[in-house]
Amino acid sequence: MGFTQSVKTCLSKYVVFSGRAQRSEYWWFVLFVVLVSVGLAVLSEALFGTDPETGQGSNLLNSVFQLAILLPMLAAGWRRLHDTGRPGWYLLLPMAFSFAMMFMLLTGVAVFSALETGVEDPETLKEPAAFLGATGLMVMYAIQLVLSVLMIWWLSRPSQEGTNEYGAPS
Repeated sequence: MGFTQSVKTCLSKYVVFSGRAQRSEYWWFVLFVVLVSVGLAVLSEALFGTDPETGQGSNLLNSVFQLAILLPMLAAGWRRLHDTGRPGWYLLLPMAFSFAMMFMLLTGVAVFSALETGVEDPETLKEPAAFLGATGLMVMYAIQLVLSVLMIWWLSRPSQEGTNEYGAPS
């Protein structure tokens, strides 16, 4: 499948999470999203410029595009995983882990804040809190990296031959 056909297919299957997507269909669509994002970033810079105080430009156009393309990208990745014989919900693993990581970090901050109120010298808790926080972050980032690399590997695998539990090859 070529670039144009891939973009047309993925946009026409805007929220279709069933079926299969060939490797070329998915990766040409990813390239389309990256190219449009870069183009919109350049256009935003040309139209809106940068804020002299912060040195940052407006990302309004790119943000709207990313929001609009979120479901088609998710659906294409879902179908791509189906094509390799894996459940589509695996695509949500890195994101789910990120949410779990944020929850655990906020819970850790709340727990140590609560512990500080019950201790005579709160300074004694700062070192263990910093050690646990830094260690936890390193472990979580390593797991996130592994999940992300694994996802890219799964998305780049060849299609399963013939019909699988998700349907016939497209």
